Amino acid sequence: MNRKVVLITGGSSGIGKAIALFLVKHNYTVYGTTRSLKKHLDFEGFELLELDVRDATTIKQAVATIIEKEGRLDVLINNAGVGITGPLEETPSKEIQNTFDINVKGPLEVIQAVLPQMRKQEDGLIINITSIAGYMGLPFRGIYSASKSALGIITEALRLETKQFGVHITNLAPGDFATNIAAGRYHAPLLDNSAYNETYGQALKQIDEGVNDGEDPILVAKKVLKIISTKSPKVHYKVGTFMQRFSLVLKAALPDKIYEKLLSNHYKL
Repeated sequence: MNRKVVLITGGSSGIGKAIALFLVKHNYTVYGTTRSLKKHLDFEGFELLELDVRDATTIKQAVATIIEKEGRLDVLINNAGVGITGPLEETPSKEIQNTFDINVKGPLEVIQAVLPQMRKQEDGLIINITSIAGYMGLPFRGIYSASKSALGIITEALRLETKQFGVHITNLAPGDFATNIAAGRYHAPLLDNSAYNETYGQALKQIDEGVNDGEDPILVAKKVLKIISTKSPKVHYKVGTFMQRFSLVLKAALPDKIYEKLLSNHYKL
């Protein structure tokens, strides 16, 4: 039996790399992507391809390379993403646009690039990595929450459009995990004269602590393997601490204003 071929965007570090290395150990053929191969000349573990989700040409080239070498593409894991924090009033428009280009438009264009091959095979799986933050409007993370929520809604629509071709789409929402996302995240400057100085400063500290104290990304990798091994994946999966997952139960069960009060207390607003 041929080994399944997997493409993971944003595979050079963090959750993407953890997933890739875990799948390699379980006998999958894995291709990861990075925006710059020059920064990873000594990279080992699996093959990296150059791909920027904001650049359609690099997307098409990477997908074409895999199909030319392997003759198929079984699994796409849309993992590439960017974080962003800041008061909505003070977040620059160009940073908002960049976030949606990377977290929403980019993954959709990768999907558009792989679907013709998956339809031809009459088989395929696409896992969109979103976030538990995408299920709620978090203060000072509104743009990030909105972008991940949008990708989750795209997942729901795509499932209905592609099921006739034997292509499965699913959404995996992680909570906070110990990765380098904070280093690459845009955050609006904490300005001394800002009306949000105190509240944003407190929230930013909590956000950073959440990432630094986060779970091991291997938990996401194990969940991905479970999804790939499932004949008929569910629409949504979550992975994170009990409280992170339970927060979604509370959101569904509680009146909106009560849940809003819980968030307000958590962020000391």
